[in-house]
Amino acid sequence: MPKETSSAEKAARTAERKRLRNKSTRSTIKTHLTRVDKLMDGSDIEATRQATLAAISTLDKAANKGTIHKNTAARRKSRLVRKVKKAATAQTKITGPKKTRAKKTVTQES
Repeated sequence: MPKETSSAEKAARTAERKRLRNKSTRSTIKTHLTRVDKLMDGSDIEATRQATLAAISTLDKAANKGTIHKNTAARRKSRLVRKVKKAATAQTKITGPKKTRAKKTVTQES
């Protein structure tokens, strides 16, 4: 095996560091997306919303760092939000809309 030049050795070391960093970021993205999927099955809409915001934030950070392409992040966010909205409307149809009381308006007579 021929000896690599010093610049090639450095490039290999740098690429390995970047690969490990990107692997960690991609794993975090998958974890957040899986968490949202699991929460969509439950009845806690607020927790699902918070998890969705965290997943979107993670996707944006990965796109800004160059770990994933910006269009890939946009596509994944779009699909995620679409799935969450669909699950929320299905949940509302099952449980029915939230019933609120009409507020009485008080009029002063002078």
